[in-house]
Amino acid sequence: MKRRFRQVSMAGASGDGVSDASRIAEGRALAVTLDRWTIAALIIAVLAAVPIIAVLFAIPLGESALISHLMSTVLPRYIANTAALMAIAGGIAVVIGTGCAWLVSAAEFPGRRVLSWALILPLAVPAYIGAYLYADLLDFSGPVQSGLRAVTGWEVGDYSFPQIRSLWGGGAILGLVLYPYVYLLTRASFATQSIAQFQAARSLGARPWVAFTRIALPGARPAIAGGLALVLMEVLADFGVADYFAIPTFSTGIFRSWLAMGDKQAAMGLAAMMLVFVIALVTFEAMTRGGSSESRDGLGARAGAEPLVALSPMGKALALIACLLPVLLGFVIPALTLAGMAVTDPAIAAARDLADYASGSLWLGIASALVCCLAALLLVFAKTRSNSLLTRGTIRIATLGYALPGALLAVGLLSPLGAFDQTLTRAVRDGTSYTGGLLLTGTSLILIYALSVRFLTVAYNALDSGMAKIPPSLDAAARSLGARPARVLARIYVPLLSPSLAAAGALVLIDTLRELPATLILRPFNLETLATRTYRLASDERLVEASIPALILLAAGLLPVLLLSRTGKRG
Repeated sequence: MKRRFRQVSMAGASGDGVSDASRIAEGRALAVTLDRWTIAALIIAVLAAVPIIAVLFAIPLGESALISHLMSTVLPRYIANTAALMAIAGGIAVVIGTGCAWLVSAAEFPGRRVLSWALILPLAVPAYIGAYLYADLLDFSGPVQSGLRAVTGWEVGDYSFPQIRSLWGGGAILGLVLYPYVYLLTRASFATQSIAQFQAARSLGARPWVAFTRIALPGARPAIAGGLALVLMEVLADFGVADYFAIPTFSTGIFRSWLAMGDKQAAMGLAAMMLVFVIALVTFEAMTRGGSSESRDGLGARAGAEPLVALSPMGKALALIACLLPVLLGFVIPALTLAGMAVTDPAIAAARDLADYASGSLWLGIASALVCCLAALLLVFAKTRSNSLLTRGTIRIATLGYALPGALLAVGLLSPLGAFDQTLTRAVRDGTSYTGGLLLTGTSLILIYALSVRFLTVAYNALDSGMAKIPPSLDAAARSLGARPARVLARIYVPLLSPSLAAAGALVLIDTLRELPATLILRPFNLETLATRTYRLASDERLVEASIPALILLAAGLLPVLLLSRTGKRG
């Protein structure tokens, strides 16, 4: 490809006749980028972009009454609460993630090696499950306050206790379970920073804190910002915590407008406003890429060396506490609480129908995983055939779904698919003797479509990493022997990508099991998943009965966490 562009450039400089040859060569290059694999990628991108397009065109430009109504009623509160929740959770995640990443990278203290991977474990706890558990533990009738009153003899009104069902409580829980995003990226950044710069600052008399803030922290700023962007995306998409704590946010507002009030226009208007937040976060996340530097003497290559920061015995104890507390609060306490509830008689009695919910979750997850893996395989293969600007842009659009909150994705799909479904059903009725209802709306097909759009990015990233390890010479050798692209894909890439395909399918399956808002809005009436079952029981204050499905969801979340830990060790 480089040789072809070089020939085109030389031809364009040598005269009019050669310029015609240049234009022919450029036309052939364009034709290569528009082969059937690129067209397949374009189709996937269009299907993935349907909810975004629907939300963008939901409100006509001349219709300002709805916007004025939202501005005068609920929109300011939604914006304020969503922004405050993002600020609280993001601040907690940055402080915990950055501090713990620096401690495990630069200092030596008891338990450092175990804590370096254990700090990722809170990511396995779905935020809404953490909200259910801590509300039960810290409420007035919960074991913490009941024990406090029993020990002190206090009565109602004798003491004040932080209200967990509040904006601050929701932000704290989201920060506790999402800080590993910041921790992982920041730890990797510290592992590639130069030790020489830090040691030079120390040799010039700078105290460890000054050297950290002047040398290490600025170098890790892109990684911290990237992790923060991921945290903010998750907070924006959250529905379970905000709904359970009665915090009016965009996600809860869309859900209530669509399902509780039946106001389609209001839901689409809120989704359009929410999309502005999504675009801003995606842009912010894209701007954080790059800017990091690699160094062969980085902190990650210091096995057996003296710690970069020498801690006193008291400092080692404080470092141990600082790194242990997030693990205890974010994972150990929720896991042990669920395990204790799961062995009680009410929980065991409520688990009689667990097989139905588990089977519904499994087949939904397997179907979504198959669709995502197939679409991701086509995208990565299209990228190998042509890495043009068109192909890269197509893949970028196709993988935007992970940034879309589930509530936005659901309402963005229902409107255009509902219109399409009505047209399709009308055509079927005119051509056949069909007298039933709508063919697609209210079925699992739309839910699988939405989940596939949401988690296609997960499958694509796994396959793209696997594809990068395959030598291009294998493709070239097969093509030189006359093999067509489809045969190359089936006989070479699919077998070599089988571990990546398995990992991608497992990750999509787990994410599908844990997805809540999109499943609540789009699922058929006869479909109940582990996530929706847990949500309904916890909403009815039947947390003990919800403990077993919640424990299953927590255990399922451990797989991607362990994969992240393994990847971090290799890094």
